[in-house]
Amino acid sequence: MSETQASPGRRTLVKVLLIVAATATFLVLLGAGYWAWTCPCEGVPGLVLRGEPHEAPVTDWSFANEVDLCSVQVGVGWRPHAVNLNCMATPNGELFLSCSAGANKFWCPRVGPDHPGRLRLNSVVYPVVLNRVEDPGTLDAAWQARLLKLQRPEVQANQPPGSATPPLDAERPGHWWTFRVESAPTG
Repeated sequence: MSETQASPGRRTLVKVLLIVAATATFLVLLGAGYWAWTCPCEGVPGLVLRGEPHEAPVTDWSFANEVDLCSVQVGVGWRPHAVNLNCMATPNGELFLSCSAGANKFWCPRVGPDHPGRLRLNSVVYPVVLNRVEDPGTLDAAWQARLLKLQRPEVQANQPPGSATPPLDAERPGHWWTFRVESAPTG
């Protein structure tokens, strides 16, 4: 037998390895597809938010306080990035996203002024514009809205394990970021 001819045992081994590699590739692609289709889930970010589109502008976001957990999708570089997080509306209907330790999150520092995004509330997806809030008075108002919303047991149930319901007089930590959410301009 010449060196260029493979033995029958070697051909079988190559076939088995190709089948194993193809199966592993298929399973990885299947898992990635499942992740992209179902997440964000719990603390795992996702890609694209799915849900019923809502195109009409929203001026009063008070109904968001009835939603236990919100999801936001923003573009970060070449791909979308979606996460679950707390959102809260002030008594006058302004909507804010809560981001503890925002400087350490993947997406928060990448959100620029008038950053386009998508917000999902109860399976409805809204086109929005996000702006980081740095004004102390507005930060305090958003923080108070957050504290009020976290008093609800069904909202508290979606918080990280071990999180206690914060007292209504809890001070806003310096590492806490928030983003104002407004409906994206139509047109």
